[in-house]
Amino acid sequence: MAFEGLAEKMQSAMKKLTSKGKLTEKDVKGAMREVKLALLEADVNFMVVKDFIKKVSDRAVGAEIMESLTPGQQVIKIVNDELTQLMGGTQSRINLADTPPTIIMMTGLQGAGKTTTAGKLGGYFKKQGKKPLLVACDIYRPAAIKQLQVVGQKLDIPVFDMGQQEPVSIAKAALEHASNEGYDLVIIDTAGRLHVDEDMMNELCNIKSEVKPHEILLVVDSMTGQDAVNVADAFNQKLGIDGIVLTKLDGDTRGGAALSVKAVTGKPIKFVGMGEKLDDLEPFHPDRMASRILGMGDVLSLIEKAQASIDAKKAEELEKKLRTQQFTLDDFLDQLQQIKNMGPLSDIVGMIPGVNTKKLAGVDLDGNQLLQAEAIIQSMTKKERENPSIINASRRKRIARGSGTNIQDVNKLLRSFEEFRKMMKQFNNIEKAAKKGKFKFPFM
Repeated sequence: MAFEGLAEKMQSAMKKLTSKGKLTEKDVKGAMREVKLALLEADVNFMVVKDFIKKVSDRAVGAEIMESLTPGQQVIKIVNDELTQLMGGTQSRINLADTPPTIIMMTGLQGAGKTTTAGKLGGYFKKQGKKPLLVACDIYRPAAIKQLQVVGQKLDIPVFDMGQQEPVSIAKAALEHASNEGYDLVIIDTAGRLHVDEDMMNELCNIKSEVKPHEILLVVDSMTGQDAVNVADAFNQKLGIDGIVLTKLDGDTRGGAALSVKAVTGKPIKFVGMGEKLDDLEPFHPDRMASRILGMGDVLSLIEKAQASIDAKKAEELEKKLRTQQFTLDDFLDQLQQIKNMGPLSDIVGMIPGVNTKKLAGVDLDGNQLLQAEAIIQSMTKKERENPSIINASRRKRIARGSGTNIQDVNKLLRSFEEFRKMMKQFNNIEKAAKKGKFKFPFM
């Protein structure tokens, strides 16, 4: 899960503050030492950490905070505010041209996921009603053009290529083609290298000079930590970039790149890659990410994911069942299958305030787990699925035998069902409050 290691340490430090009725300057300094260590262990730039701790400490030791009724929560709010500012403050969007087509130039080193990200970005805008064109300007890496064509085919987005011709000529011809054919978005996939070199930069500068892109996006691998920040700084100084796309953020448990790159380069993170699927690209929201790091959830992103992945009619039926306490194991299985489409369960649960991912009894929703859950539930009678409370020891033994599992697996599923039912009720209440604009955290 993204930022898992950092989030655990940050939340531990903050919990010590909220457990005290009154704070002293010594308490705040102790917590800040823990936060500083957590950030350094997460591979956040040292100068960025130093500046962050100073800003939080200066605000947190004021008389207004120390003498408030909830000083611990006020300090957490300050940390949340400063984390949000550290990552950019507000969401930074793509600058779309007043007169189409909008030209987006994708840059980055080899292995960062640039070509796939170009396709993902095209798919993202296609869902918003745009007509994108992918342009293959990486003529050096073996099969780079073919890779872009395969991605484009999967997303039903056309790819413009001219084989091994000179990249600047390809980019110019693609722009002319886009104008003639009515494409309103041109995404240029440029060549990368194993490291920043002069030839690559000269080629990128030439493309920039000829086609005058509205956006130059740098794709970097978030799991490389400070190396990603250094690459971003080098590209920005030599080429001038408008924004950053962090890939593999779903596997980055530390988060050093995401927390450092804006402060070091001055350029915002615009998108993050959250998986290998072609729709696993999300706009980056600094405020939502800060909330997740501090264990306050990310209700808005969760609602957006649910709206995109869950059948609306089934959701209405589920809401009715939750209200009337009629949520059954059949419903549970159906929800598992729908939630699987939203991404890893640990990431989804991490968006819900106050829900501990460790309480879900190890359900990770991989293929085998889902098949096992299905086998167990289908080995139950209709009465057992509708009313799991009647499943006693002898019934559990029969269900385990019928599903080819053991009694421990059956017990685990039933525990998960109860936790899931509680979680869904909580999410249902949060979603209603959020839609009415009434949902607030205690210190906000």
